[in-house]
Amino acid sequence: MSPVSPYQVCVAFLTRLGVDGRTEVLLGRKKTGLGSGNIVGLGGKIEPGETALQAIVREIEEESGLVVEPGDLTEMGLVKFAFPFRENWSQDSTVFVGSRFAGEPQESDEVSPDWFPVDELPLGEMWDDAKYWLPAVLAGERVLGDFVFGEDCATVSEHELHDPVPSP
Repeated sequence: MSPVSPYQVCVAFLTRLGVDGRTEVLLGRKKTGLGSGNIVGLGGKIEPGETALQAIVREIEEESGLVVEPGDLTEMGLVKFAFPFRENWSQDSTVFVGSRFAGEPQESDEVSPDWFPVDELPLGEMWDDAKYWLPAVLAGERVLGDFVFGEDCATVSEHELHDPVPSP
């Protein structure tokens, strides 16, 4: 694994059963900041004094209006992103999934949320790394990965998926 990044973030993928019986995941079009224009999971920076779990509960509510209890989220691993051509973008992201929440997703200043069928993920509109690990996480697999982005800061130039420690 690569060294720990000074920039710690978290991301969550909330799921539900859609009206057609297919599993859907809540994603959002990023409106501001890093990744603006991409479709992303809900999440953001872990503030000083917060755990990743506390941060993701806060971020979900800030970005979508949904309320999630900490016990209703499952940590699914860690994904590390290195941007050698823009070091301040490098970050380590703790990944969570959950299917229990209260409320209906609402647009925020940061994200315009929408439900997508898990079997039709908009991978072409997401960060390039998502295709390597997101389908597996949504299928219940844990992830531990290192991704290096190329000079364009958009395309994965190297990646390695490690065997994560099984959940207890």
